[in-house]
Amino acid sequence: MSARARLSGRRHHTLWFWLFVGPFALGLGVFTYIPLLWSVYLSFFDAHNTVTPDPARDFVGLGNYAEMLSDGAFTDSLLTFLVFSLFIVPATFALSLALALMVNRLRRAQAFFRSVFFLPAACSYVVAALIWKLSIFNGVRFGLANTLLGYVDADSIAWLSTTDPPWYWLAIVTVRLWLQAGFFMILFLAGLQRINPQLYEAAAVDGARPGWQVFRHITFPQLRATSVAVALLLVINAFQAFDEFYNLLSDSRGYPPYARPPLVYLYYTALGQGQNLGMGSAGAVLLAVLIAVVTIGQARWFGLGRKDA
Repeated sequence: MSARARLSGRRHHTLWFWLFVGPFALGLGVFTYIPLLWSVYLSFFDAHNTVTPDPARDFVGLGNYAEMLSDGAFTDSLLTFLVFSLFIVPATFALSLALALMVNRLRRAQAFFRSVFFLPAACSYVVAALIWKLSIFNGVRFGLANTLLGYVDADSIAWLSTTDPPWYWLAIVTVRLWLQAGFFMILFLAGLQRINPQLYEAAAVDGARPGWQVFRHITFPQLRATSVAVALLLVINAFQAFDEFYNLLSDSRGYPPYARPPLVYLYYTALGQGQNLGMGSAGAVLLAVLIAVVTIGQARWFGLGRKDA
């Protein structure tokens, strides 16, 4: 029997499985699960400038969690997330659904427009944030936004440093909207293409008018499962916002005291001047628990996983 025949036997299936999956599983464990577990471990210690605290001397129990929950800066960061999600979640949901509906109705060049709208999703958040900061919402008269204002004889605006009114939200929301609308458009397109065309034919026979009436009573209800998944992913992504905030608002002087989402706050707590890795880890654990609770709550509220979903 040849070596090829011996290796293709049933008893070697497990060997081939671990040959292909093993490197990925090893990398996932070393670079993801072990750091996560170590972060939970650090959250119970006074770990200043070290990732290997002395268990006998530095153990503080739940002290880091209590201090984090009583820290006004941390609660303010959660408020920043709330404001950000109130802007970005409905805006991205509506825009991606509108793009999906338009692309789905195209008879020609559908693949082209699908690729064009999806292309920003492949762009780095850091690169996009720097383009927005240096080219569009620059605080001088050379930025695109201020150039357009100059055409109507309006004064230039320091978009990223004006807090009354908070114009920086316009830059933050638009860059995230541009980056992720195409990805969620693809999800909605997949949902639209799963709708049985006979439903529209039956609606036409029953006298349903095309447009809003058909969308309200047929299209959108058939997209229920996709809509719930998109809403969940948008909220989770909003919790994890970091790159656009940090690269848009920070400068040589550091990060301003306003508009600090949770990850930016934890970044400065763990890697800032004090390098309090214990506090940072406790905040990260609290944030992970909060994301899990919100996600499960949303899923239960929307009825995700029910047979009629």
